[in-house]
Amino acid sequence: MAVTGFWPVYRNLKATLDYADNPDKTTLPEYLDEDLYAALRYVENDSKTDRQMFVGGINCSKQNAYAEMIAVQRRFDLRGKVVGYHGIQSFREGEVTPEQAFAIGKETARRMWGDRYQVLVTVHLNTDNIHCHFVVNPVSFKDGAKFQNKIGDHKELRKVSDQICQEHGLSVLENSDFYSQGKKKEYWVHKAGKQTHRDMLRRDVDEALARCGSYAEIEYYLKCLGYRLERDFRYAHPSVIANGWQRPVRLESLGESYDKASIRDRCLENQRKPELYGVAYPARKRAPLLTMEYHLRQAQKKDTVTLLFEIFIALLKICTGSNIEQQNRPLSPAMRAEVRKLDEALEEYKFLCDQNIESPKELLSFQEHLTGRISELEQQRYVLRLRLRRVKSPEAEAALKAQAKEIAKEITPLRKQRKIALRIAEHIPQIQGLLDAERQIEMKHNNLTRKQERSYYR
Repeated sequence: MAVTGFWPVYRNLKATLDYADNPDKTTLPEYLDEDLYAALRYVENDSKTDRQMFVGGINCSKQNAYAEMIAVQRRFDLRGKVVGYHGIQSFREGEVTPEQAFAIGKETARRMWGDRYQVLVTVHLNTDNIHCHFVVNPVSFKDGAKFQNKIGDHKELRKVSDQICQEHGLSVLENSDFYSQGKKKEYWVHKAGKQTHRDMLRRDVDEALARCGSYAEIEYYLKCLGYRLERDFRYAHPSVIANGWQRPVRLESLGESYDKASIRDRCLENQRKPELYGVAYPARKRAPLLTMEYHLRQAQKKDTVTLLFEIFIALLKICTGSNIEQQNRPLSPAMRAEVRKLDEALEEYKFLCDQNIESPKELLSFQEHLTGRISELEQQRYVLRLRLRRVKSPEAEAALKAQAKEIAKEITPLRKQRKIALRIAEHIPQIQGLLDAERQIEMKHNNLTRKQERSYYR
């Protein structure tokens, strides 16, 4: 079984080639005790490279792949933002030897790109599962045509890899979500340990199916959770949508057991369960935001930007880990979808606390301060660069370069801070909108008016 994939390389092709052609990863373990210079010599020595280090070039030499790829890009004047493509072919643990992996990797690269493009092929041996790396020049050495990186190319790579694996008597991966139509984005979201809005919808539908005994009950249940039925169960293909979604989602697209007939069967089963009578809908007091805001008012906390992020983060944390099944989680699908941005929200909250910023006005003032300081330092660096053009002694040149380097070190964190501050400024109205929507849903769900909300949970 081989898992394949590739992605664009921006700006730094040499770094990617160096990573792929890392002697610590491509050398057999018994040779790793030698120093780096000796290991690199294996790359230059053909007689040893083929036996002990697994590095090879397709339409380029393995010793000089970078220079040859750049020469092709310069010849056709096509040095754009994408300077290469980095691919991977990973094998099941224990299924191949390094020699077999290297042979399969070279053949895969040859069939996939070998008629038009330069490719460096390596095998990495530093993990439990042996895997090949491909670094592809995006510019054809034949006519300068650029590799387009279409969806079909990813599918073609898998097809070629599977074919070669089968020729070598290896297993292939069946029914992978990575290659399924419309699921590639979901694959990477899941790989990052996060959830899509389909995942949240599926969990909410499962919750409804565990409690409801009719189509009408399911519709009402989903409405209580903040969804709108684009097409209800009178239609052959019921679909729902929530705030922030670009298009509605058919329930049947959630899986085999979510079509209309399967849902009807689940409802009929529930009708035979007497314990479900009278508890079909979400618990009445399901209002984490209203509860939180009530306690904050009781504590007489000021309405600050920092507090806004505290509330937002607290709601997101309810949707993570072991808390995800809690009945008191946020009702708004849009709010629950924000759990994917929890890390960003935590970074922004820490930034606000560290800088002691409590209002949008203070945030704007801090941005202006950062911008002014960055401009001042950039001007200083510019002056140093002008002086470098007229410098006459190596000592003076080294001193000026050292000063410029120190200024660059000071500019880098300031730019990062400014970037976070700008992101917070954009995020504040979004958070306010999400909290407003959540508050409205909770009030509606609990049959509260604005006046009643203030006395909630007293």
